[in-house]
Amino acid sequence: MTTSITQSGNEQQLREKLRETVDAVVRPNAESVDRDGAFPRANLQALADAGWNSILIPRQYDGLGLDYKAFAIAAEEIGRGCPSTSLIYVMHVGAAQTIVYYGTEDQKARWLKPVRQGAIGTHSMSEKATGGHTWYSLSEAKRNGEDYVLDLEKSFTTSGGEADFYLLQTRTPGAQKPTDLSYFIVDGSHPGITAGEWQALGVRGNQSGPLKLDNVTVPGRDLLWEENRAGEIAVNGVDPLYLLGIGSAWIGVAEEALSIALRHAQRTVHRDFNRSLADYQVIRGQLAQAQIWLRSLKPWQMQLAEKFNQIQAEGRLLGEVWYEATEFKIHATEIANQIAGIALDVTGGYGYKKGPLERIYRDVRAGLVLAPSNHLARELVAKEMVGLPPELWTQGGE
Repeated sequence: MTTSITQSGNEQQLREKLRETVDAVVRPNAESVDRDGAFPRANLQALADAGWNSILIPRQYDGLGLDYKAFAIAAEEIGRGCPSTSLIYVMHVGAAQTIVYYGTEDQKARWLKPVRQGAIGTHSMSEKATGGHTWYSLSEAKRNGEDYVLDLEKSFTTSGGEADFYLLQTRTPGAQKPTDLSYFIVDGSHPGITAGEWQALGVRGNQSGPLKLDNVTVPGRDLLWEENRAGEIAVNGVDPLYLLGIGSAWIGVAEEALSIALRHAQRTVHRDFNRSLADYQVIRGQLAQAQIWLRSLKPWQMQLAEKFNQIQAEGRLLGEVWYEATEFKIHATEIANQIAGIALDVTGGYGYKKGPLERIYRDVRAGLVLAPSNHLARELVAKEMVGLPPELWTQGGE
């Protein structure tokens, strides 16, 4: 049972509470996270201490039990402080909520209650052989009695080597096709798990490198739901939540970029004419355009989150808003990139040199290629529009 944020406090109060943690810990650490390529453990622990890592987890499992509007706001506010942390956060909340949706009581008690103390979860899906087609896997688990043994490698896993638990997808013995996938909850402390180095243009702290599992035994009780049901789990739970979260986080990134650019334009004065940058019409036009784009996104964000609330309250499946959530992710990440470009343009050389805007400009690019990449996502949306079978459920040239 989730609690509406309109019952537990209004949206502004929620934002103010989140900003206390973001301003005190998350934002001050953003530069060192990027510079050192460091996993933002202190940021995540601060969020856990305040309860935000458990935002959607029901109270019987020590969570806050808040709703999807609260989650969207949290992802946005954390995105303002540190894009690396926001990406980790969204993946974590998605992993935890997948267990809420589909886990047994035993799984919920074992894996969700530690989240309140700082345990981090994530999803591990993509493989090199199938790229961004995360609904395909060629790896396959082996059976050992009632348990499973995993010998495989994933190509991109957020929080790789740092997560306390992974929701990992692979095939199980007897799977007929690459889309016959199963989810396993994998203990991140297993000695057979090793993470490859993560070096990237942006979001350098999220540790999204390859993840190798060498003879990792997963108890049968940590198969999530049933074999060959991961596709249903993803479409009806994991994907829509992730898409809402990424879009919201990138709104926050865009807001931070615009805020920095606005302050710079107001405070920077050209002494030869005693005019600030804000006195130039072309600068004001760019700032206004960025503001308009942001205002156009915010109502959609809240309306989409409210649809999630209604669907859950009525016992329906989130898969019915999969396409809209995909469209939201596309639009939010592309608007964020345009606003980051405006911010860099407005601030000129000061924004271009090493610092917050230069970092944000690199970080924000990640949203375009996060699965499903925007080009692939458009293809899936368009196929649905014209009545063609989505690639999600077809193979190769079939």
